[in-house]
Amino acid sequence: MNDPLAAWHALVKSGDAAGLPDLLADDVVFHSPVVHTPQVGKAVTAGYLAAALRVFSDTSFRYVREWVGPHDAVLEFVLELDGIAINGVDMLRWGEDGRIVEFKVMLRPLKAVNLIHQKMAAMLGAAR
Repeated sequence: MNDPLAAWHALVKSGDAAGLPDLLADDVVFHSPVVHTPQVGKAVTAGYLAAALRVFSDTSFRYVREWVGPHDAVLEFVLELDGIAINGVDMLRWGEDGRIVEFKVMLRPLKAVNLIHQKMAAMLGAAR
């Protein structure tokens, strides 16, 4: 994988989670804004990210700023969901092979965290 950030942006734009397994390292660590323990592994991380892609697919979700380093990036996003203005960041870190090894999501305000928790729980529950 040459450019994991470009691959992530293409995946988000398409809304197609099929590319997630190729983008994620086997031992990727996912930090959710609503789950207090890190989630480890490609399958669980792909599950969370696929659910997020579905939750955000019909919204105004867009990245508004980026800070990029050699092996990491912070992507600030905004969206409106159920009348709540949401602001957050995706923090990505990738290895030498270009696969994402850590993905952290932070959200604000608290009403947004609660709403996303509700919608993600429903989406993940439906996927089981």
